[in-house]
Amino acid sequence: MPRVFAIANRKGGVGKTTTTVNVATAMAATGKKVLVIDLDPQGNASTSMGVDKKGSMASSYEVLIGEAKLSQAVVWTEVPNFSIVPSSPDLAGAEIELVDMDNREYALKKALVKDAVNYDYVLIDCPPSLSLVTINALVAADAVIVPLQCEFLALEGITDLIKNINIIKKKFNPKLALHGVVLTMYDKRNNLTQMVEDDVRQFFGKKVYNTVIPRNVRISEAPSHGKPVLIYDFKCPGSQAYISLTGEVLRREKELIAC
Repeated sequence: MPRVFAIANRKGGVGKTTTTVNVATAMAATGKKVLVIDLDPQGNASTSMGVDKKGSMASSYEVLIGEAKLSQAVVWTEVPNFSIVPSSPDLAGAEIELVDMDNREYALKKALVKDAVNYDYVLIDCPPSLSLVTINALVAADAVIVPLQCEFLALEGITDLIKNINIIKKKFNPKLALHGVVLTMYDKRNNLTQMVEDDVRQFFGKKVYNTVIPRNVRISEAPSHGKPVLIYDFKCPGSQAYISLTGEVLRREKELIAC
Protein backbone atom coordinates (compact mmCIF):
# COMPACT_ATOMS: atom_id res chain seq x y z
CA MET A 1 0.00 0.00 0.00
CA PRO A 2 1.16 3.56 -0.68
CA ARG A 3 1.69 6.20 1.94
CA VAL A 4 -1.35 8.47 1.95
CA PHE A 5 -1.21 12.18 2.77
CA ALA A 6 -4.21 14.44 3.26
CA ILE A 7 -3.39 18.07 2.45
CA ALA A 8 -5.86 19.84 4.68
CA ASN A 9 -6.85 23.12 6.27
CA ARG A 10 -10.36 24.28 7.11
CA LYS A 11 -9.48 27.74 5.80
CA GLY A 12 -9.57 28.34 2.06
CA GLY A 13 -6.91 30.11 0.03
CA VAL A 14 -3.96 28.92 2.10
CA GLY A 15 -2.16 26.96 -0.62
CA LYS A 16 -3.54 23.43 -0.22
CA THR A 17 -3.91 22.76 -3.93
CA THR A 18 -0.64 24.43 -4.88
CA THR A 19 1.18 22.40 -2.24
CA THR A 20 -0.51 19.19 -3.35
CA VAL A 21 0.32 19.40 -7.06
CA ASN A 22 3.86 20.72 -6.62
CA VAL A 23 4.91 18.27 -3.92
CA ALA A 24 3.43 15.50 -6.08
CA THR A 25 5.38 16.78 -9.10
CA ALA A 26 8.63 16.91 -7.15
CA MET A 27 8.03 13.40 -5.78
CA ALA A 28 7.37 12.12 -9.29
CA ALA A 29 10.62 13.70 -10.46
CA THR A 30 12.50 11.51 -7.97
CA GLY A 31 10.96 8.41 -9.55
CA LYS A 32 8.12 7.93 -7.06
CA LYS A 33 4.77 6.86 -8.51
CA VAL A 34 2.31 9.46 -7.27
CA LEU A 35 -1.47 9.76 -7.38
CA VAL A 36 -3.33 12.96 -6.52
CA ILE A 37 -6.99 12.68 -5.57
CA ASP A 38 -8.88 15.94 -6.06
CA LEU A 39 -11.66 15.99 -3.44
CA ASP A 40 -12.46 19.69 -3.70
CA PRO A 41 -15.69 20.40 -5.68
CA GLN A 42 -13.95 23.45 -7.19
CA GLY A 43 -11.49 21.09 -8.88
CA ASN A 44 -8.48 23.39 -8.65
CA ALA A 45 -5.97 20.54 -8.54
CA SER A 46 -7.48 19.13 -11.73
CA THR A 47 -7.29 22.54 -13.42
CA SER A 48 -3.73 23.03 -12.20
CA MET A 49 -2.72 19.83 -14.01
CA GLY A 50 -4.49 20.74 -17.25
CA VAL A 51 -7.26 18.15 -16.87
CA ASP A 52 -10.36 18.91 -18.91
CA LYS A 53 -13.17 18.20 -16.43
CA LYS A 54 -15.88 18.32 -19.08
CA GLY A 55 -17.29 15.12 -20.51
CA SER A 56 -18.28 11.77 -19.07
CA MET A 57 -15.04 10.78 -17.32
CA ALA A 58 -15.30 9.21 -13.90
CA SER A 59 -14.21 11.42 -11.01
CA SER A 60 -13.48 11.29 -7.30
CA TYR A 61 -17.23 11.70 -6.76
CA GLU A 62 -18.06 8.38 -8.42
CA VAL A 63 -15.20 6.71 -6.54
CA LEU A 64 -16.41 8.08 -3.22
CA ILE A 65 -20.02 6.92 -3.62
CA GLY A 66 -18.99 3.55 -5.03
CA GLU A 67 -20.09 3.98 -8.64
CA ALA A 68 -16.56 3.61 -10.07
CA LYS A 69 -13.28 1.96 -9.15
CA LEU A 70 -10.35 4.21 -8.42
CA SER A 71 -8.52 2.90 -11.49
CA GLN A 72 -11.45 3.88 -13.72
CA ALA A 73 -11.11 7.51 -12.67
CA VAL A 74 -7.33 7.87 -12.99
CA VAL A 75 -6.06 10.35 -15.58
CA TRP A 76 -2.38 10.45 -16.53
CA THR A 77 -0.81 13.89 -16.58
CA GLU A 78 2.04 15.21 -18.72
CA VAL A 79 4.36 14.69 -15.76
CA PRO A 80 5.88 11.18 -15.80
CA ASN A 81 4.89 9.04 -12.76
CA PHE A 82 2.10 11.50 -11.85
CA SER A 83 -1.58 10.65 -12.27
CA ILE A 84 -4.71 12.28 -10.87
CA VAL A 85 -8.29 11.40 -10.02
CA PRO A 86 -10.11 14.59 -11.07
CA SER A 87 -12.80 16.37 -9.13
CA SER A 88 -16.46 16.94 -9.98
CA PRO A 89 -18.90 19.68 -8.92
CA ASP A 90 -21.12 16.80 -7.76
CA LEU A 91 -18.81 16.46 -4.75
CA ALA A 92 -20.63 19.42 -3.25
CA GLY A 93 -23.64 17.16 -2.77
CA ALA A 94 -21.76 13.97 -1.96
CA GLU A 95 -22.35 14.37 1.75
CA ILE A 96 -26.09 13.85 1.27
CA GLU A 97 -25.49 10.58 -0.56
CA LEU A 98 -22.87 9.40 1.92
CA VAL A 99 -25.18 9.88 4.90
CA ASP A 100 -27.16 6.70 4.20
CA MET A 101 -24.14 4.53 3.35
CA ASP A 102 -22.84 1.89 5.74
CA ASN A 103 -19.40 2.78 7.13
CA ARG A 104 -19.63 6.06 5.22
CA GLU A 105 -16.41 7.40 6.75
CA TYR A 106 -14.41 4.55 5.18
CA ALA A 107 -15.61 4.86 1.57
CA LEU A 108 -12.40 6.38 0.22
CA LYS A 109 -10.16 4.11 2.28
CA LYS A 110 -11.89 1.04 0.84
CA ALA A 111 -11.38 2.34 -2.69
CA LEU A 112 -7.67 2.92 -2.01
CA VAL A 113 -7.11 -0.48 -0.41
CA LYS A 114 -8.68 -2.20 -3.42
CA ASP A 115 -7.08 -0.22 -6.19
CA ALA A 116 -4.03 1.88 -5.26
CA VAL A 117 -1.35 -0.74 -4.78
CA ASN A 118 0.83 0.47 -7.64
CA TYR A 119 1.59 3.88 -6.15
CA ASP A 120 4.28 4.99 -3.72
CA TYR A 121 2.38 8.05 -2.53
CA VAL A 122 -1.22 9.26 -2.67
CA LEU A 123 -1.87 12.96 -1.98
CA ILE A 124 -5.46 14.01 -1.27
CA ASP A 125 -6.40 17.63 -1.91
CA CYS A 126 -9.14 18.32 0.64
CA PRO A 127 -11.96 20.89 0.50
CA PRO A 128 -11.79 23.80 2.98
CA SER A 129 -14.39 22.38 5.37
CA LEU A 130 -14.89 19.49 7.77
CA SER A 131 -17.49 17.65 5.72
CA LEU A 132 -17.94 13.90 5.29
CA VAL A 133 -15.73 14.24 2.22
CA THR A 134 -12.86 15.64 4.31
CA ILE A 135 -13.49 13.05 7.02
CA ASN A 136 -13.12 10.34 4.36
CA ALA A 137 -9.75 11.82 3.39
CA LEU A 138 -8.54 11.89 7.00
CA VAL A 139 -9.73 8.34 7.65
CA ALA A 140 -7.90 7.13 4.54
CA ALA A 141 -4.68 9.02 5.30
CA ASP A 142 -1.57 7.99 7.14
CA ALA A 143 -0.64 11.60 7.82
CA VAL A 144 -1.75 15.20 7.32
CA ILE A 145 0.24 18.04 5.77
CA VAL A 146 -1.16 21.43 6.76
CA PRO A 147 -0.40 24.48 4.61
CA LEU A 148 -0.71 27.59 6.78
CA GLN A 149 -0.91 31.09 5.35
CA CYS A 150 1.17 33.61 7.26
CA GLU A 151 -1.80 35.64 8.53
CA PHE A 152 -3.31 35.96 12.00
CA LEU A 153 -6.73 34.48 11.18
CA ALA A 154 -5.08 31.36 9.79
CA LEU A 155 -3.92 30.51 13.31
CA GLU A 156 -7.52 30.18 14.49
CA GLY A 157 -8.35 27.72 11.73
CA ILE A 158 -5.39 25.46 12.43
CA THR A 159 -6.39 25.09 16.09
CA ASP A 160 -9.77 23.70 15.04
CA LEU A 161 -8.13 21.43 12.48
CA ILE A 162 -5.82 19.86 15.06
CA LYS A 163 -8.83 19.17 17.28
CA ASN A 164 -10.57 17.51 14.32
CA ILE A 165 -7.49 15.40 13.54
CA ASN A 166 -7.41 14.17 17.13
CA ILE A 167 -11.11 13.27 16.99
CA ILE A 168 -10.64 11.34 13.73
CA LYS A 169 -7.62 9.59 15.22
CA LYS A 170 -9.57 8.55 18.31
CA LYS A 171 -12.74 7.38 16.56
CA PHE A 172 -11.73 6.14 13.11
CA ASN A 173 -8.02 6.13 12.30
CA PRO A 174 -5.57 5.49 15.17
CA LYS A 175 -2.52 5.76 12.89
CA LEU A 176 -3.35 9.27 11.66
CA ALA A 177 -0.54 11.71 12.42
CA LEU A 178 0.39 15.31 11.75
CA HIS A 179 3.26 15.01 9.29
CA GLY A 180 4.00 18.71 9.27
CA VAL A 181 2.92 22.32 8.91
CA VAL A 182 4.20 24.34 5.96
CA LEU A 183 4.15 28.14 6.05
CA THR A 184 2.85 29.55 2.76
CA MET A 185 2.61 33.00 1.17
CA TYR A 186 5.64 33.94 3.22
CA ASP A 187 6.82 37.54 2.97
CA LYS A 188 9.92 38.19 5.04
CA ARG A 189 9.43 41.96 4.63
CA ASN A 190 6.19 41.74 6.60
CA ASN A 191 6.39 41.90 10.40
CA LEU A 192 3.14 39.92 10.71
CA THR A 193 4.71 37.05 8.79
CA GLN A 194 7.52 36.84 11.30
CA MET A 195 5.09 37.00 14.23
CA VAL A 196 2.96 34.19 12.80
CA GLU A 197 6.05 32.09 12.09
CA ASP A 198 7.33 32.57 15.65
CA ASP A 199 3.96 31.55 17.13
CA VAL A 200 3.58 28.50 14.90
CA ARG A 201 7.12 27.25 15.48
CA GLN A 202 6.77 27.76 19.22
CA PHE A 203 3.50 25.79 19.31
CA PHE A 204 4.29 22.98 16.85
CA GLY A 205 8.06 22.78 17.27
CA LYS A 206 9.75 20.34 14.88
CA LYS A 207 6.44 19.60 13.14
CA VAL A 208 6.87 22.86 11.22
CA TYR A 209 8.94 22.32 8.08
CA ASN A 210 12.08 24.41 7.82
CA THR A 211 11.16 25.34 4.24
CA VAL A 212 8.71 28.22 3.76
CA ILE A 213 6.82 28.92 0.54
CA PRO A 214 7.28 32.57 -0.51
CA ARG A 215 4.77 34.84 -2.12
CA ASN A 216 5.65 34.45 -5.78
CA VAL A 217 3.70 35.61 -8.82
CA ARG A 218 4.85 32.59 -10.83
CA ILE A 219 3.06 30.29 -8.37
CA SER A 220 -0.14 32.26 -8.98
CA GLU A 221 0.28 32.21 -12.77
CA ALA A 222 1.01 28.51 -13.19
CA PRO A 223 -2.55 27.09 -12.74
CA SER A 224 -3.90 29.25 -15.57
CA HIS A 225 -1.48 27.40 -17.86
CA GLY A 226 -2.56 24.00 -16.56
CA LYS A 227 0.85 23.32 -15.06
CA PRO A 228 2.43 23.06 -11.62
CA VAL A 229 4.88 25.89 -11.02
CA LEU A 230 7.74 23.38 -11.13
CA ILE A 231 6.97 22.83 -14.81
CA TYR A 232 5.86 26.39 -15.58
CA ASP A 233 9.02 28.04 -14.22
CA PHE A 234 11.48 25.66 -12.64
CA LYS A 235 13.96 28.36 -11.63
CA CYS A 236 11.58 30.72 -9.82
CA PRO A 237 11.73 31.00 -6.00
CA GLY A 238 8.38 29.22 -5.62
CA SER A 239 9.58 26.16 -7.53
CA GLN A 240 12.83 25.97 -5.60
CA ALA A 241 10.90 26.22 -2.32
CA TYR A 242 8.65 23.31 -3.26
CA ILE A 243 11.66 21.20 -4.24
CA SER A 244 13.14 21.91 -0.83
CA LEU A 245 9.85 21.15 0.94
CA THR A 246 9.49 17.83 -0.87
CA GLY A 247 13.01 16.93 0.17
CA GLU A 248 12.02 17.54 3.80
CA VAL A 249 8.85 15.47 3.43
CA LEU A 250 10.77 12.51 1.98
CA ARG A 251 13.49 12.75 4.62
CA ARG A 252 10.85 12.64 7.35
CA GLU A 253 9.41 9.59 5.67
CA LYS A 254 12.79 7.84 5.86
CA GLU A 255 13.07 8.77 9.55
CA LEU A 256 9.61 7.38 10.27
CA ILE A 257 10.42 4.12 8.48
CA ALA A 258 13.66 3.85 10.43
CA CYS A 259 11.75 4.18 13.69
